[in-house]
Amino acid sequence: MDRFAPLPDPPYYAVIFSNQRADGDHGYAAMAERMADLAAASPGCIGMESTRDEQGFGITVSYWTDEAAILAWKEDAHHLVAQQLGKDRWYEHYRLRVARIERQYSGPEGR
Repeated sequence: MDRFAPLPDPPYYAVIFSNQRADGDHGYAAMAERMADLAAASPGCIGMESTRDEQGFGITVSYWTDEAAILAWKEDAHHLVAQQLGKDRWYEHYRLRVARIERQYSGPEGR
């Protein structure tokens, strides 16, 4: 799997979810995989990039065509359940930011 999301030319939106995991899995891995699959299948989702370090700090960036698609995903019934479980079980702390991407660059060529 390519770790970089295939992205269109801007503009588009990014939802940046930074979080610190609590100890123990408590069903997290299965739910995270399910949410990634559901988000990817949601109208307006362009792609996703995610990483987590050994201390449990993670960042997931999902990319969306517009704000309406982001709001629809936020209110998805399955996602609402996952959000509540995240608050109750999985995260010590999190921060979510929404940004409009105006330009992008990549490189170096040949790598």
